Amino acid sequence: MTTFSKTITHIARNNLEWLSKRATAPDQGGLLTGKDPTAYNPSDPLRIWIIQVGVILMTTQLLSLLLRKMHQPRVIAEVLGGILLGPTAFGRIPGFTEHIFPSQSIPYLSLAANIGLVLFLFLVGLEIDTQIIKRNARLSVTISLAGMILPFGLGAAYSLAIYKEFVDPSTQFTHFLLFVGVAFSITAFPVLCRILTELKLVDTTVGVVVLSAGVGNDLVGWVLLALSVALVNASTGLTALWILLACVGWTLFLLFIVRRAVVWLAHRTGSIENGPTTFFMTAVMLMVFASAFFTDVIGVNAIFGGFLVGLIIPREGGLAISLTEKLEDMVSIIFLPIYFTLSGLSTNLGLLNNGITWAYTIGIVVLAYVGKFGGCTIAARFIGFQWREAATIGTLMSCKGLIELIVLNVGLAAGILDTRVFSMFVLEALVLTFMTTPIAVKLYPPQHRKRAAAYGSNFNGIENGVTDEKRDGGSSKSRSSVSDDFNWRTRFTVVLDKVEHLPGLMTVSQLFRPVFRDSTDSKDSSTPSVAASNYGSRSSLFPTIDALRLIELSDRTSAVMKSNLADSLIHTDPIVSVFRAFGELNNFPVSSSLSVVPWMDLGASVAEHAHDNSSQLVLIPWLPPSINHHHTDHHLGTNVFSTTNNTNAPSTPVIGNSTLSQNPFDTLFHFGITEQSASALHAQFVRSVFSRSKVDVALYVDCGNGKVGPGHQSRQRIFMPFFGGPDDRLALELVVQLCSNPWTTAKVVRVKPKQGGDIPSNNPSSLAVPELVHYEKDKRLELPSQYLQPPNISSLTGVTDTVYGSTTTQTRMESETADNITWQNFAGTRNDSFVAQSPEIRSALTRIQFTELDSYTPLHDLLHLCESEVSSNADEAMKSRPFIIVGRGRKLSVGSHTKELNKILEEKGTAGIEIKKTMGDVATAVIASGLPAGLLVVQAGKGNNNNEA
Repeated sequence: MTTFSKTITHIARNNLEWLSKRATAPDQGGLLTGKDPTAYNPSDPLRIWIIQVGVILMTTQLLSLLLRKMHQPRVIAEVLGGILLGPTAFGRIPGFTEHIFPSQSIPYLSLAANIGLVLFLFLVGLEIDTQIIKRNARLSVTISLAGMILPFGLGAAYSLAIYKEFVDPSTQFTHFLLFVGVAFSITAFPVLCRILTELKLVDTTVGVVVLSAGVGNDLVGWVLLALSVALVNASTGLTALWILLACVGWTLFLLFIVRRAVVWLAHRTGSIENGPTTFFMTAVMLMVFASAFFTDVIGVNAIFGGFLVGLIIPREGGLAISLTEKLEDMVSIIFLPIYFTLSGLSTNLGLLNNGITWAYTIGIVVLAYVGKFGGCTIAARFIGFQWREAATIGTLMSCKGLIELIVLNVGLAAGILDTRVFSMFVLEALVLTFMTTPIAVKLYPPQHRKRAAAYGSNFNGIENGVTDEKRDGGSSKSRSSVSDDFNWRTRFTVVLDKVEHLPGLMTVSQLFRPVFRDSTDSKDSSTPSVAASNYGSRSSLFPTIDALRLIELSDRTSAVMKSNLADSLIHTDPIVSVFRAFGELNNFPVSSSLSVVPWMDLGASVAEHAHDNSSQLVLIPWLPPSINHHHTDHHLGTNVFSTTNNTNAPSTPVIGNSTLSQNPFDTLFHFGITEQSASALHAQFVRSVFSRSKVDVALYVDCGNGKVGPGHQSRQRIFMPFFGGPDDRLALELVVQLCSNPWTTAKVVRVKPKQGGDIPSNNPSSLAVPELVHYEKDKRLELPSQYLQPPNISSLTGVTDTVYGSTTTQTRMESETADNITWQNFAGTRNDSFVAQSPEIRSALTRIQFTELDSYTPLHDLLHLCESEVSSNADEAMKSRPFIIVGRGRKLSVGSHTKELNKILEEKGTAGIEIKKTMGDVATAVIASGLPAGLLVVQAGKGNNNNEA
């Protein structure tokens, strides 16, 4: 009888003995009666079990937080935590082991750990996709076999020396040899998947080969381990043969008979289409434990039964991922740390106390790495990989992780390994797992990576993931413009994160839908055509959208599975499907991609994806903030600035709002709303995109709660303040492009702040709508003709995106010159300006009203101008939707509005430092005032020449 069965029998026998001796009711006073809460009580083992789990989880989490900064997998923290809690460290504290891990309580802890291990191996089986091996059979089989034969041989040879030096002669050498060979040749597939995903290697030629070879290596390794356990548990060779045949028969029964029943049940219960039902989950759990029981009683190990059931679960419809999501948290948070703590309690690094022991330990580490690295590297080089790629494959395949630890624990439980040898191999597993990531990053940096064009043995790698068209800067399509000097933005990257973001993204995407009347239709100019076939020579202006679905790579196994199955999930993801349907309905060509990356790399992933796909504008959504206003703005009209009309609508939580009630302990311990807000995390993501993106970025905030009258849903009215700087110049170009649509009109106000003057108080009578000066079309600046073309100011757009940076007199003058030129080209429309050559732009300018505003308090005046626009729309029976476009203005801004913005925030309710840092002063003022209008905050990309993508 093996460990799993012995543990259950031991616990049952102890409880039966206690029940037979029980004469009186147990003492229920507990701590109040002076009893030690850590004392082991066979009538109530839950008490000590809870204490043990609490200590284990806290230790593991603290180590995980530290090691995460070093990009190390969670298993390292779990194993180290177990070692620290064992005799190596904390166990040396007097009374620690007796009170926290008394020997009488270990069977209960062991039962929980073994149940969790069975469930974990079931999840490992779910994670393994045998189709990967089929797609890359030639490469995976060659590397997998070479990566097992050489290390197995080295381990078998080295096991003789270890056996003579450390192992009790009562242990059969053949059993020890087999376990050492398996430990040397195994690869930790689950840990390997996470490393590949975090290093963004899944879609590279190296990543695909390592993934498929890892699957094959894992399967062969489990077969060898099953054979090893069968030999150990058998008294004779004939018994071992019967155990092996019984295991093979059970495996075939599951793969060919039970699997068909599982597929039928999944379809019958609708689990594939709608996720696993309760009945299906119950049936699966019964199969897992029934299979674990059978493999345990025949003499193999319970973990093999759980692993086999994981292999037979159908993968279609994301069923395996859904099952993993339902189980992984409990397994990874509770059960696995318990298992590794038990492993740590059996690990005593203090036994490595002499030179000969350390010499053998170093030999184990070196030979294990050399065997795995050498075998896989030579095999990869033989089948055609370059030395750099082959060495990376060898390094990744040498990852050990928790699979080897499971193998070692099986050997320890079977009596093949003693505590000293077990500790030597645990240290080897830790060292090899720890060194995998840094060596792989050093050997295979991003500039040397080759993307796999498709899965399969015949890789059509594209160096650096960039096509020939992108290497030359996208020159073949770098300009989809109606003139040689105006960049008509037609290639967009839309970031899809949550389903709540879809309405806003659809709204802003539809704004860029160009409309040109068919040249053959000269009678009815009021009926625009949106079909690409009607564009004729202007078909290049038709927009294309690249929808990027972002999924955060968390500690969950399901996130790693999604990354490995990104090619299939992109076709079934509901958010992508909805947006794709929107594109089809609006004649938008929509391509889609899915990216699973760690949270800290989300912004960089968006910027890299947009650059690699030659996008001209990145669209990012932001849910409307919920602002608490200190008072009602009667002077602004009823409900004009109210953002609380629809309390059920999804919204981004307010960031750092001082008016919100907080727990006083939050302030004391610095765990306030600012640190915990989900919106603060989203703000950091947006700023990361802003700071890293080489192309233009637009952040859309849907603050509009106003209703649109019937029959006028498509009309748009844009308001834009122009202060100056590269972001405002980009905003002005976007306004001109949007006004090429006949349903869009705009008012652009050039704001010239004056020095001096007092910020108005919150008195409605003193807040009149400011007087504007209409900018006549024939009004021209006295500039030399050579300045009427956009100057090269690429050096002005690379300022670090932090606070308002200091600028020199030269850069300020150059920026102001560029502002004057841009304003003159659009507002003046001289016959010799570049826009005069474009009939589309001339038509767009007829729908734009250019005005100027000189003001001591520009933000206050702008808010009242915005309110006036919104009110006029309301007075006209909601004939158009208000829309505001502003430049982010956090680089080479004309000036800071901090003092005036603080006054606005005091009057209308604070929007928080995160919003200000993310969107800039002008946008923050608009949001804090609660204007019911769509807000688009734009930033010119790094390295642009006058906002040229």
